[in-house]
Amino acid sequence: MNADIVALLGEGFIETVIMVIGSGVLGSIIGIPLGVLLHVTDKGGLMPKLATNAIVGVIVNAIRSTPFIILLVAIYPLTRLIVGTTIGTTATLVPLVIGVAPFIARLVETSLREVDRGLIEAAQSMGATDMQIITKVLIPEAMPGIVAGVTIAIVTLVGYSAMAGAIGGGGLGDIGIRYGHNRYMPDVMWTVVLILVVFVQVIQSFGDWCVRKVSKR
Repeated sequence: MNADIVALLGEGFIETVIMVIGSGVLGSIIGIPLGVLLHVTDKGGLMPKLATNAIVGVIVNAIRSTPFIILLVAIYPLTRLIVGTTIGTTATLVPLVIGVAPFIARLVETSLREVDRGLIEAAQSMGATDMQIITKVLIPEAMPGIVAGVTIAIVTLVGYSAMAGAIGGGGLGDIGIRYGHNRYMPDVMWTVVLILVVFVQVIQSFGDWCVRKVSKR
């Protein structure tokens, strides 16, 4: 493997990190509040609004059920409207965020459901408002599960970013397809796979460490 390929792999890795971390952060900013909304507006929630819950739920499920490679192509007009192009690392952030935010929302909703109902009732008996219960009870108690869910979502984004590379999204996926597959360079392909495996392991280990930190009372 020559120096040019090594440099290309380094550039591709940086692009992949930008795509994964950038979309993970933006997806969390959207997905976590969305998950809270789904939980509190559900039947038996703090602020049950079944119509709102149903509408948001349908949108979330529709996006989640769409294969990412199809979603990537389907929202080309929106991507072009936002960033002015449909190829490259920046353009790929749009479908990555749209794809991962509903996934995070459902994981957050699941974590919130596991919070002991007795804690919520105790807070209500002391006169806490709904917003105080959400910010002081629900989210803190569910934080380990939320962090674990976000970690899972970010790991999933590594695979999404590789798929995006297959159609001009940049990153290691693009290098693996263009050089490893199209130019019959298996050493490049396996190097890309190895880098992605190590990257996923680092993300998972860091996420597990964060879960342990927020679990300490």
